[in-house]
Amino acid sequence: MSAAFRRPLFAGNWKMHKTVAEARVLVRAIVARGPCPGADLVVCPPFTALAAVGEELRGSEIALGAQNMHEAPCGPFTGEISAAMLCELGVRYVILGHSERREYFNETDAAVARKVRAALDAGLVPIVAVGETAAEHAAGAAVAKVTAQTLAAFSAASAQEIGRCVVAYEPIWAIGTGNVDTPSGADAVIGAIRACVPGLGEARILYGGSMNADNARALMAEPNIDGGLIGGRSLDGDSFVACVLASEHESR
Repeated sequence: MSAAFRRPLFAGNWKMHKTVAEARVLVRAIVARGPCPGADLVVCPPFTALAAVGEELRGSEIALGAQNMHEAPCGPFTGEISAAMLCELGVRYVILGHSERREYFNETDAAVARKVRAALDAGLVPIVAVGETAAEHAAGAAVAKVTAQTLAAFSAASAQEIGRCVVAYEPIWAIGTGNVDTPSGADAVIGAIRACVPGLGEARILYGGSMNADNARALMAEPNIDGGLIGGRSLDGDSFVACVLASEHESR
C-alpha cells in the first residue's frame, strides 16, 4: 500500500508527567486547538489520568492511549494493568515495548510479543516501539536491531492483524536529546521495518525521537514515515499540535 493510503498518526506519550488536574488542563488545550483533518491524534497519559482525560476527550476526534499493559487478563500482578481495564476506560491504543520499559524494567522481546497478542485479542491497537542504541547506530547495526525486535513483537500475529497495528521507530540515542535522525536515515530504517514482516505494508509506522514542529515536515515528506510518537513536545498543547500542523503542509 502506498503512503497516500496510510492516514498519518501522531501519538503523545506523556510518560510519568501530569497529575489528574494537570492532565485535564493539557488535554483541554489540545482539544481547543481544533481538529486536525489530515491526521489521527492519540494522547497517552499516565494510568492515574486515563479516566479524566477520557472524559475530556468525549465528543472529540482524539483517541485515548495507554503507555503500557500487562499480558495477562488478570492475576496476582501487583501494580499492573490489564487490557480489559484499559478498554473499560475507553482506551483504543497502547504503547508496547518502549525503550524505557526495555531498559529500566527488563522487558524482553518475548514479553512484548505476548503483550501484542493480548492487546489484539482485546481489540486494542498496539503501538510497538523499536529502536537502537547510539553504539548500535554507530556500528551500522540499526536495521538488524530493529527488524529483530519487530519480527519478535509480531511473531504471534497474522499479517491481517499486523496491518491494523502501529510501529514506532525510536532511535534510543534521539529520545529526549534533541538529536533527531536525518529524514532519509529514518526513512531507510523504517523502510526496512516495513519490509521485514508481512502485513506492515498496510500498517502505519511512526518516527519518534525529538520530533518537533521544525523537523516534522521534512520527516513526513519521506515515503515510509506515517507520523510521530512524540514525548516532550506532547506535554504542551501548542507544541504537540504544531507538529501535526507542520506535517500537514507536506502532501502525502
